[in-house]
Parts: sequence; structure tokens; C-alpha cells
Amino acid sequence: MTAIRVVAFGGGHGLGASLRALRHSARDLDLEITAIVTVGDDGGSSGRLRVERDALLPPGDLRQALAALADDHPTHRLTARLMQHRFAAMSMAVPAPAEGRGPRIERRADRSEDTLAGHAVGNLLLLGLIEMLGDPVAALDHAAEMVGARGRVLPMARHAVGIEADVVAADGSHVTLAGQHSVAVADGRVTSLRLVPRDPPVCPEVIDAVRAADWLIFGPGSWYTSVLPHLLVPALAAAIVASPARRLVTLNLSPDRETAGLSTADHLAALHWYLPQLRVDTVLADAKWVGEPEPVRAAAHDLGADLVLVPVAVADGSPRHDPESLGAALVPVLGATR
Repeated sequence: MTAIRVVAFGGGHGLGASLRALRHSARDLDLEITAIVTVGDDGGSSGRLRVERDALLPPGDLRQALAALADDHPTHRLTARLMQHRFAAMSMAVPAPAEGRGPRIERRADRSEDTLAGHAVGNLLLLGLIEMLGDPVAALDHAAEMVGARGRVLPMARHAVGIEADVVAADGSHVTLAGQHSVAVADGRVTSLRLVPRDPPVCPEVIDAVRAADWLIFGPGSWYTSVLPHLLVPALAAAIVASPARRLVTLNLSPDRETAGLSTADHLAALHWYLPQLRVDTVLADAKWVGEPEPVRAAAHDLGADLVLVPVAVADGSPRHDPESLGAALVPVLGATR
């Protein structure tokens, strides 16, 4: 029996939760997992590398996807932990004074003195591999071998993209925000989203994975900066629409800052707004966090989907997906292809 080929779209912590859940699902199903990762990050370490090194791709979300797929072998897990390790600001020791003249003093270096502060090891590793090999896919495949990844990680586009949004602010004014970080922390309601450039080049491996997939999974994650950007790449959007795969949307447990004011049903409506041809088979949500289910059920129906309500949040009551619970919930859905 052939493996079930699953392609998960997203970025950051949301995609990481989805990939960890799929790892749990793979205990009961034979899964072939591919992660397709947004490449618009311009904050933190990734943003600095885009500016300071003119990085071909922002590595942060790619690194997180690799770590989420890392094998459980101790060597692979240690390598994944190393990739996730972030350098703290270094304490710069001032030479000790002469004996009897006072204590040794340490001062904290600022970022101008400590260029490694804030960088994740894996970001630098991926940047080095991309520069050495000249091919982001080859670099990611090599990094995947280093962590024994139980799947493949691919970038949404061959080079970094910009994210722009038109936003209606709380005072009613209209502003345009440029950059993933600016959109993610926007105060106001996003009315339009676009990529710069509007038609970035896509890796052939991405299109091949989408065409061959049995399931395409969208979410959870930051809706405007991690999920919807995939639908804005023309070649990728066309492949998603044409793919014979079934499609699943995993809804977030609570709004984040960039989607403040959007209902759960509005999240589904946004998928249709940005890719009207998109049809979905299943929408997965947590009954405790979804609110009134009927508007969500109606929005799912508008996409052609059934709404499945199942507990997938962590037990401490916080709005975070539990990988084991989400993985268990995915098993009967993904297994329905058999």
C-alpha cells in the first residue's frame, strides 16, 4: 500500500504544530509529509540576515519546520535542539582591577558589539548551506538529513518575498503596511493583502509535491502572514486549484493580533476571497474554542467542506494546539483516502 502524501502549508509556530501533529499521525498511518513554508519573514534574526547578508531566503520558518520534523534518534534530536538554539547577548568582561582595588565588573554588550546575539544557529547554518550549494532545495534537503527529518521542507518561493497590507486603523484612517512583521502586529483591520513581487518564482519541487498530494493542509497559523500568502503566488495557487488532492483547513484556536476582529467564520471566508476557486473537503476546529458553530459550519459549507469539531487544544486551557491530540484527530480524516 502506498503512503498517503500530505502537503502542509504555513509558517512559524502554526506550521510547526501541524507538522508535529502529522508526526503523531504517522504512528498509525503511512504518511509522506512535505512542508511548504512561507518566505516573507522580515523580523528578528531572519530580518537581520535579509538586510545584512542579502539572504536569498529568510531561514527562520524553514528552520522551525525542520526541527518539527526531526527524528527521535538522540543525535537527530540534539542537532534539532542545536538548530533552535539562539545566541544570547554576550557578557563582556572588563579586565579585573589590580588586587585590592575593587571587584571584577562585567558589562552587557549591546548588539553593535555582539553580532551573534539573537541569531538562531539553524538560521546561520541554512544561510551557509544556501550560499555553498547555490540551491535552496538542495540546502534544505541536506539540513533535513542532519536532523533525520521525517518529511521534506520546501520554500514557498525561490527567494524572499515582501508582504504588504492595506489596513483600516481604529480611527478610520487607511494605511499601507509593508513587511511581514508590520502586518503581524498591525492595529486595525486588514482589507487587502499582496506579495512583492506579485509573481515570485516557485521551485519545481513544490509544484510536483502539490500535484502528487493526497491531502493539502492549510493552517493553523497566522492567517495573513503564514497561511494566505500561499494563495497569492500565482503558480502555486494554480497548482493548488488543479491538484486532485483533498483539502483540509485546521482553524486557529483564538485570534491573533493581525486578525483581531475577524470571526472564525471570517477566517474561512478569507480563503475564498483570496482564491475563489479553492474548494475544501474538511474544516477541523476545536468545539471549545470555535464559539457558535453554525456560522463556522455555514462558512465551511460555502467552501464545500464538512466541519469536524474535536478537542485539539492543550490541557492547560491555553489556546495552543496539542500535537498528540491534533495528530489523533487527523488520523480518521487522512485515513479516509483508503
